[in-house]
Amino acid sequence: MRALAELGVAGWPLGLTLAAALVGSRVRESRRRAALNRNLHELRRPLQALALAPASSWKAPVPTAAELALAALDDLDREINGSPRPLAPRPVACRVLVESAVERWRGPAAEARRSLELRWSAGSVMAMADPGRVAQALDNLLANAIQHGGLRVWVEAAIGARGVRISVSNTARRPPVRKGRARRDPRRGHGLRVVAAIAAAHGGRFLVQHPAGAWVAILELPLADLPVSVAATALAGSAAPTEEHLAGAA
Repeated sequence: MRALAELGVAGWPLGLTLAAALVGSRVRESRRRAALNRNLHELRRPLQALALAPASSWKAPVPTAAELALAALDDLDREINGSPRPLAPRPVACRVLVESAVERWRGPAAEARRSLELRWSAGSVMAMADPGRVAQALDNLLANAIQHGGLRVWVEAAIGARGVRISVSNTARRPPVRKGRARRDPRRGHGLRVVAAIAAAHGGRFLVQHPAGAWVAILELPLADLPVSVAATALAGSAAPTEEHLAGAA
């Protein structure tokens, strides 16, 4: 009996080691699955926009929905193989970037019977940004507003103390009544975290506000370092806001 007791005591370190290894393996697998689902989410979103986008002659020096899908697939490859994601910031015309994002989501907005407006008050402002990553962030915000918000969605842009301030707003929709405890779909719910990571990588900021009857997501990006004359022209242009209706009413 004494020998068996001593054997049991001696086996404790091995048992603890095996238990720790099992827990560590499960934690790593959980994190890997979360990362894969996050990137699959990013791949699904631009393909959805591409499938519902109307044929047009839209030409802009920004990523297309197909290019964003390929970038998301590249991100998935990098996530699986452990290589870092590159960030390539450069001076970017913000209006072209935002307008192209709104244009990409005209089809999904119409399909969901949502109205979509662009209200521009930032003139010809230039931001220091990676066009692909910012397009990725804007697509996430627009998709979230269209899919989870009310009948009206609008995008605004202005120059603020921290740089260019791009907001995506929608009228709040009453949440559905849930019976029991529903299991969360692990393939969804990654969008805002993706936007926050993109904002942080650019040295910007991401905020979510809940004014009465609405939901507002705000992306702030640093301005590009430009000659004084160019910057003055951009600021002067921001004094004259414009409003464009880029999708039909619901």
